[in-house]
Amino acid sequence: MSWTCPKCDRELPWKDYRHYCARVSLDTLFEGRSPELVLAFDKILAEVSDWDKVLVGVTPNCIVFTRRVGFLIIRPMKKWLDLKFYSAAPHPEKPVIKSVAAGKKFENHIRLDSLDDIRPALFVYIRESYELVRN
Repeated sequence: MSWTCPKCDRELPWKDYRHYCARVSLDTLFEGRSPELVLAFDKILAEVSDWDKVLVGVTPNCIVFTRRVGFLIIRPMKKWLDLKFYSAAPHPEKPVIKSVAAGKKFENHIRLDSLDDIRPALFVYIRESYELVRN
């Protein structure tokens, strides 16, 4: 059962969930970014936000997708989207540009700079991250 913070109106996994407590507009994160990056983000948002019990929050620097805890963080940069997701094993292969141990799991990063970078394999990675926090 989710909870809505009365101060920032963010929907959170539970009461007292630690979060950035201020209202941030998603549009401000994409100011000055290319329309292609906006379309790429929209495509990911449309797919992932439909998964069971996914909450989407906006902070001053990134968009956080949670299911009990964060499983996908998207940071809009000037020329690309930096996607951070988690896995049970490292992903040393492309398109992953960095895979490092973070506790009992691995933190992975992918950079997208066009809509063409969004392929079905990307959603396999994101889904794996979602499944790690689902149980």
